[in-house]
Amino acid sequence: MANEIKIRKGFTIRLVGQAEKVFKRLPLAGEYSLYPDDFPLLAPGLLVREGDAVLAGSPLLCDKRDPRVRFCSPVNGRVARIERGERRHIDRVVVECDAKDNLEYKDFGAALPSTLSRDDIIAKMLQAGVWPMVRQRPFNIVASPDVRPRAVFISAFDTAPLAPDLDFAIKDDGESFQVGVDVLRMLTDGGVHLGVNAKYPPNIAFEEARGVTLHRFSGIHPAGNVGIQIHHVAPVAKGEVVWTLHPLDVVVIGRLFSTGHYDARRIVAVTGSRVAKPRYYLSMVGMPMRTLLEGQLQDPEENLRIISGNVLTGTKVGLKDGLRFYHHQVTVIPEGNHYEFMGWAMPGFRKLSASRLFTAFLCPHREYDLDTNLHGGRRAFVVNGQYERVFPMRIYPVQLIKAILAGAIEEMEDLGIYEVAEEDFALCDFVCTSKIEAQSIVREGLNRMVKELS
Repeated sequence: MANEIKIRKGFTIRLVGQAEKVFKRLPLAGEYSLYPDDFPLLAPGLLVREGDAVLAGSPLLCDKRDPRVRFCSPVNGRVARIERGERRHIDRVVVECDAKDNLEYKDFGAALPSTLSRDDIIAKMLQAGVWPMVRQRPFNIVASPDVRPRAVFISAFDTAPLAPDLDFAIKDDGESFQVGVDVLRMLTDGGVHLGVNAKYPPNIAFEEARGVTLHRFSGIHPAGNVGIQIHHVAPVAKGEVVWTLHPLDVVVIGRLFSTGHYDARRIVAVTGSRVAKPRYYLSMVGMPMRTLLEGQLQDPEENLRIISGNVLTGTKVGLKDGLRFYHHQVTVIPEGNHYEFMGWAMPGFRKLSASRLFTAFLCPHREYDLDTNLHGGRRAFVVNGQYERVFPMRIYPVQLIKAILAGAIEEMEDLGIYEVAEEDFALCDFVCTSKIEAQSIVREGLNRMVKELS
């Protein structure tokens, strides 16, 4: 039995609109999108032109710095358009799907991981476009195929607001998950670490996974963040590399070796207070929000914020935009484009606060219907202990952010930048009275460190 690790610092945000454990299969959409901006520091190189025919698994983009790293189409069809922004930056590649029921896949050949060498496994993952699912710490970027990691970490539960229940999402994919784990075991000498929720028995696919070291975590958000788990199991030191994956991406890797196909299907939780029936859908990376949310908005005329991901770390999107590469959740909440006169002076029976400013702290299990209102503008960045109360790492978050803003490379190293990723600072964003965007600052710091060390 694995020892339980208790996360005591943090804050759980309970929102209205948790997905009911009901599963629905969606029909194929007309278009699917791939966004290069989903991959930090990617230098995208086009491998297709508008009008080209593609199969599910055909490469659309590569990384110019390492052309072996490919990003593939989730469906068969033709390249409908390549949208560009300023300075001809590639915003997205849109594939028009011409399949009605069954997709046509590019065949990469099924194979047992145990019969392949490490180099063969990496080559297959690179060719099929699943390699970008493997991310590395430090820097939270797509892993380098030339590096042998110290270990691989997978978090089998998510504590973010309205996050999908991964035990439910993986219930029919236990075999593919195990194959994916077998693949990952071949890529590291340090083993695969699986973090599960200690509050309840995990899904049998996690509980009985072979070849993993099981760690049980309990406590409040961000207990489910893989970076928090790494910090409490085996922190990343300078010169070390660990890899991280989402468990549903491990399933996709397992399918590749079981079937020989890049099968980009994924379970997505559609959540939020403005969703009529929050539930789980069998979707696909890049599926447009219009398809995912068809008939699901309570009031289509209301001014809404549609988020690919969760409210803390997700990306603001429109109905024409697609599900982002690393997201397994869609959230819909009201926009906060209104002002509340003297709102800070009210008792706040219905207002969520991480402190005891409002009386709502007397009802700790209440679910809240929140909007996007910041309730103030950016102001002086002061040290008041807010960040430390929600940051369960032995790191000084305020000092690290100030070192990043100052561009002090050595101080950034000393303060632990190699251990963190943007999502680890999401609660700092939420509680910050100065309205500092800590996540974007941390991302800029990580990007700067990569450039300094390259």
